[in-house]
Amino acid sequence: MTVNFDQGSPQFLARLAGVLYLLVVPTGIFSLIYVPSQVYVSGDPSATAERILASETLFRLGIVSDQIGSLLMICVVLVLYKLLRHVNKDVARLMVILVVIAVPIVLLNGVNQLGALRLLSGSSSLAPFATEQLEALAFHFLIIQKYGTSVAFIFWGGWLLPLGYLIIRSGFLPKFVGILLLIAALGYLADSFGSFLGFDVGVGIYTGWGEIVFLIWLLVRGVDVEKWQVREYGAARSL
Repeated sequence: MTVNFDQGSPQFLARLAGVLYLLVVPTGIFSLIYVPSQVYVSGDPSATAERILASETLFRLGIVSDQIGSLLMICVVLVLYKLLRHVNKDVARLMVILVVIAVPIVLLNGVNQLGALRLLSGSSSLAPFATEQLEALAFHFLIIQKYGTSVAFIFWGGWLLPLGYLIIRSGFLPKFVGILLLIAALGYLADSFGSFLGFDVGVGIYTGWGEIVFLIWLLVRGVDVEKWQVREYGAARSL
């Protein structure tokens, strides 16, 4: 396997997107799965508060991890845009827009977690409130943060729809990967809208494997360079 390290080459772009995507995965697992499993106790504000205070550093690292992962996603989608824009520029732009919308939602949503931590900090300014009240308010902030994550996942799922379409139409990436990404998108969207309707659908953790397959393909196989060049040449001629 040979890799062209020319920064404009499709193989370089594919590997770069794969590496950046690979960096996003552990941030998501850590902030969205591991940290909640360690600090959140469903329906129990007091126990949740106790766990957060006992693992404050872990809780803060979860917030930071979420923010870093979101910022990395901007880099991922910009590289993918360069790789896929010749398939359909309008659809590629939509892909970028959906990610760019999701990122500030995630960044601002972290304020809810910091707000919960502030309420549990024992600050003298909060002395008029009883401990039970502060724990209940902090728990409420965490519930709001969970809904904020559901809103963000509308776009985290949404951007996979144009991405899957572009891959299916590209010719230089396998169609089955695009289909898996479409399935992943539907799973994330089902989880998000289900939470708004009061249902815990929980299918995204199973359908989301399409993203793992995609990043592995980028890292191991990359793209069919000849077919990518045909797309690029065709797009250039149409200008």
